[in-house]
Amino acid sequence: MHVFVTGASGWIGSALVPELLAAGHRVTGLARSDASAAALTAAGAGVRRGTLDDLDVLRDAAAASDGVVHLAFKHDIAFSGGFQDAADADRRAVEAFGDALAGSGRPFVLASGLLGLAPGRVATERDGAGGDPSEPGPGAETRHGTARLALSLASRGVRSSVVRLPPTVHGEGDRGFIASVVGIATDEGVSGYIGDGANRWPAGHVLDAAHLFRLALEKAPAGSVLHANADEGVPLRAVAEAVGRGLGVPAESVAAGDAAGHFGWLAGPLGADAPASSALTRELLGWRPTRPGLIEDLEAGHYFKA
Repeated sequence: MHVFVTGASGWIGSALVPELLAAGHRVTGLARSDASAAALTAAGAGVRRGTLDDLDVLRDAAAASDGVVHLAFKHDIAFSGGFQDAADADRRAVEAFGDALAGSGRPFVLASGLLGLAPGRVATERDGAGGDPSEPGPGAETRHGTARLALSLASRGVRSSVVRLPPTVHGEGDRGFIASVVGIATDEGVSGYIGDGANRWPAGHVLDAAHLFRLALEKAPAGSVLHANADEGVPLRAVAEAVGRGLGVPAESVAAGDAAGHFGWLAGPLGADAPASSALTRELLGWRPTRPGLIEDLEAGHYFKA
């Protein structure tokens, strides 16, 4: 297939592009900068210049493709107070892709999230329609509504699916949540966890996630919800202890009332108890994660290199 990928030079995209190319597909990636374009070219992919706000570019690129994987999100503004604006831009992009692909039977795969589906119990692919957070924050309802919109494209002749990503998609080169946790522990001289640290995060390796996106593109039935986590639920205390060992600092509890001061914007996600199963995904697509789990990946040491 000729696949159009947004976010192709990002964290997951940089793993997905070689995954797709190795499987014999041709890839064109959306690039908003010269650096992104150069990275895509070096990886062997084609380049379509533009941003998520260039809706005509998105429609044209989707119409010229055999399928679309939408990974891009305006994280730069989302985590600096503009989450609603980022979610609105994402919604418009998915609407544009839906218009371009309607009636074609071609695949559209959207990246979504696992947090907030079923707090305190193990969430499954049947929970929510693309993700319904129990305590939505600014923009969260819009973003999860966009996932529902993507699934509804199945009724318009699009083989749409949603891949829900765990809060940490880890691996060497990660600059996301776990890297931020390591940075906070480095600055504070203590590796913290909130309360007793018994709350759990699902987790998955970036290469396993890339493989799942390819499987979704190739064979997920229309309207499928998929979970990209290998670890069902890693206690945050275990994460803090592994980070502490890696940095040579103590792992200590942070009171819930002090969490915002210690962890900043990460306090909310780090306090979530959000275990999730991927059993239905594995059964449906034959996905078998093979890469290291989160604790094993932390023990490998690459998160602690200067």
